Amino acid sequence: MGNRKKQMADKIKESKSKIAFAKLKNCPTSPRKMRLVANLIRGKRIEKALNILRFSSKEASRRLEKLLLSAISNWQTKNEGFEIDSSDLFIKEIKVDSGTMLKRLRPAPQGRAHRIRKRSNHVTVILETKNNTVTS
Repeated sequence: MGNRKKQMADKIKESKSKIAFAKLKNCPTSPRKMRLVANLIRGKRIEKALNILRFSSKEASRRLEKLLLSAISNWQTKNEGFEIDSSDLFIKEIKVDSGTMLKRLRPAPQGRAHRIRKRSNHVTVILETKNNTVTS
């Protein structure tokens, strides 16, 4: 491998060590309801985001809280020996995408049927450190 490629690969590897992510797939909540909770924590520090989710009464907040804890755990395994408190972790990006939709029929008057859409979603959380260097 050439010198320039090796430098670029090292640069990419270093930038990836600062981030951690977690994904939640096929969550049986509508994407619209999940986005309401996701917008509350977007861009926040993880301590504040966890407090917001713990005291929220919405059902989607329980699922997002578990996902955020999973992303924090992923960051810890990636950066062993580093402290979470000094690293200033924050939610860089949180995406809520529409998942598969189950279509069901509900009987309606005069022999008709109405379609019921049972929606699901995919959530991706990306954490990053505010500091450029992770201190031990």
